[in-house]
Amino acid sequence: MRTIDIQSIKQRFGIIGNSPQLNYAIQVAAQVAPTEMTVLITGESGSGKESFSKIIHHLSPRKHGQFIAINCGAIPEGTIDSELFGHEKGSFTGAHDTRKGYFEVTDGGTIFLDEIGEMPLGTQARLLRVLENGEFIKVGSSKVQKTDVRVVAATNVNLLNAVEKGRFREDLYYRLNTVPITVPPLRERGDDVYLLFRKFASDFAEKYRVKPITLTSEAVKLLLDFRFPGNIRQLKNIVEQISVLEYEREIDAETMKRYLPREQASHVPALLNAEKTADQTFSERDILYKVLFDMRRDVSELKKLVFDMLTQQPVETDLLKEHGHLFENIGQYESRVYPTQEQSDAFYLPMKQAQPHEYDDQKIEDIQHENAEESLSLEDKEKELIVKALKKHNNKRKYAAQDLGISERTLYRKLKQYEIEE
Repeated sequence: MRTIDIQSIKQRFGIIGNSPQLNYAIQVAAQVAPTEMTVLITGESGSGKESFSKIIHHLSPRKHGQFIAINCGAIPEGTIDSELFGHEKGSFTGAHDTRKGYFEVTDGGTIFLDEIGEMPLGTQARLLRVLENGEFIKVGSSKVQKTDVRVVAATNVNLLNAVEKGRFREDLYYRLNTVPITVPPLRERGDDVYLLFRKFASDFAEKYRVKPITLTSEAVKLLLDFRFPGNIRQLKNIVEQISVLEYEREIDAETMKRYLPREQASHVPALLNAEKTADQTFSERDILYKVLFDMRRDVSELKKLVFDMLTQQPVETDLLKEHGHLFENIGQYESRVYPTQEQSDAFYLPMKQAQPHEYDDQKIEDIQHENAEESLSLEDKEKELIVKALKKHNNKRKYAAQDLGISERTLYRKLKQYEIEE
């Protein structure tokens, strides 16, 4: 087996760090580079996955061929097939000329498919055909074309979970995962954090023509203890901010604290289910919906409680105990001592016996019907908001998506999911 000089690879590709996990990932990339095997790189966003795809390409026999990096999550679902495989003139609205796709242009080279987990299922089927047979068909064509492209894929999500949920093809997963490479997150790389800090500080000092910033020992400890959810990208941004904004070149712990944001995980409200995994976190919109529906349910129960109190003589203390959670936020409710039946009779004012015409069957039926309508699912509410947004913007998906705070691609997927006709 040939000897791999990991240090020279780091210098060539600008990789900083000495953690065992990082060195192992570089070794695997260098070993698999001369082969034609498909590689799947996994790691959190901002951890440097693209650097490993470049190692694989430039240390392979294809190094003189073209290398193209594509972010699958940044291409709209309606155009990704055209981008990857090309299209014929007139195949769809706006296709004024024949266009070559990346798999045709990069023949003999390497394609890096970043965020492969965001690729639509239809495109996944096309990609599987390329990987298995080296064949593809342009959009709007019936002619089968050949291509010799090596695919390196990357993802920051658990693809096996996506397979179980039907969002990713199982056969494509095993075809891509021939050789897995795991890029460690920055928080697991120990002293590499400080090495990267010094490298970035030097780079930005040269870029902005200032003296490089340094850290006190307390600031270094604070830096190493921070988890960096945004990984290398986040660290680089922090160093650039400090380099530009601070007049003092020696940064102490107090100054460093101002640039290290509070970690979001510690401030997530108890609405989140503890069983949720990292790739199932709620968006802010989902959390807002849950809060609103919880409030709606509480109001519905409160209305039922009031109705029961009006129709029962006298008011039973057991009734209040049963619905006690509705009053938890009023204060001192849980520690309240409930009166005995005799005390209860003396405490509550006597109520006039309801006359038959005051609570007739029709009114009771109306109240019960109103309570039954209080239950709305999150999907129904989301569908309602999408329909309203489309009407507001005359069915223009681009503006409706901006109003809803989602991408146009996500809106397109939701339209298909809820079978909403524009």
